[in-house]
Amino acid sequence: MNRIIGERDLSETPFSAEDARDVYRDVVRARAFDERALALQRRGWMSSWPPYKGQEGSQVGAAAALADEDWLFPTYRSNAMQVARDVPISDILLFRRGRPEYASDHDVPNFPQAVPIATQIPHAAGAGMAMNYERDVKGDGEGDAADGAALCYFGDGATSEGDFHEGLNFAGVFDAPVVFFCENNEWAISLPRHKQTAADSIAQKAEAYGFEGVQVDGNDPLAVRETVSEALESARDGDPVLVESLTYRQGAHTTSDDPSEYEETRNELPDWRTADPLERYEAYLREQGVLDDEFVAEVEAEADAELDEAVERAESVEEADPHDVFDRVYADLPPRLRDQRDWLDSFLKGHDVQEVDH
Repeated sequence: MNRIIGERDLSETPFSAEDARDVYRDVVRARAFDERALALQRRGWMSSWPPYKGQEGSQVGAAAALADEDWLFPTYRSNAMQVARDVPISDILLFRRGRPEYASDHDVPNFPQAVPIATQIPHAAGAGMAMNYERDVKGDGEGDAADGAALCYFGDGATSEGDFHEGLNFAGVFDAPVVFFCENNEWAISLPRHKQTAADSIAQKAEAYGFEGVQVDGNDPLAVRETVSEALESARDGDPVLVESLTYRQGAHTTSDDPSEYEETRNELPDWRTADPLERYEAYLREQGVLDDEFVAEVEAEADAELDEAVERAESVEEADPHDVFDRVYADLPPRLRDQRDWLDSFLKGHDVQEVDH
């Protein structure tokens, strides 16, 4: 079953004015973070950045649906979800500067970001199966709604990987408490969706695995939160769900990409699909009478201050040891990596990068 939930009066939703403002605050934080991170990358502060501008409503709405005990399986692009889940921004920045992913001491139940496409999907299915096993061992019964669930984030390109099939198939067979959250941006790097799947939607793929698939307006954060909340409740009861969030990223796939080739597709999509989620959500909340200039200015100032502090904290961490890329992979380095480490040692002893024959 596919459904698109559009904007409604706030009184017709399960959310209070305070809920709506909290979501707005996180959308603003996420937007400010993306813009600051992009600027930092452009001046060489970190090597790369995967922009998500235009997808903040989708990611923040999904993250807001998570209970404290639920596990998030993120990717390299789901940084807005992690910000909304109160992962320290300095941790995300340090990861982009070659440090361990979770540098600070916090207990947010997030798996590490998956950079290879779709590898986190079987991980989420396995974690869900483990949750069921733990409930059985405790004698609480399967599908106890009081226990946690997993939310697995991925893009539409991931649905063309074998891991997508394997993960959803296991979840369906074993009733794993997992919500598979696909952000459909219409592009898998430079490949448009219609060239990677003949299916009318991503959501309908769930039918092959024996569970429900739904679509949601990804630029409406409250609609996403409501849809994912319902999906998580279903998953806790033993019925996984595939949620397809229809959105559109405004920028490049990464900072090494040229987004100009996407413009033709953007012009073919409806306005609700390509609208700026922050501008749209702010206008909606003003119409509902729960947002004013003073609150907006306060939230923006708080976001800027948080980012200043995060950058300062990240810059205060001592430089990483280049040998870490070797020392933390194998207990005993294989010959090829030993040769690479020897080359690095030689380089670090004084070779100029222009004079080194790579």
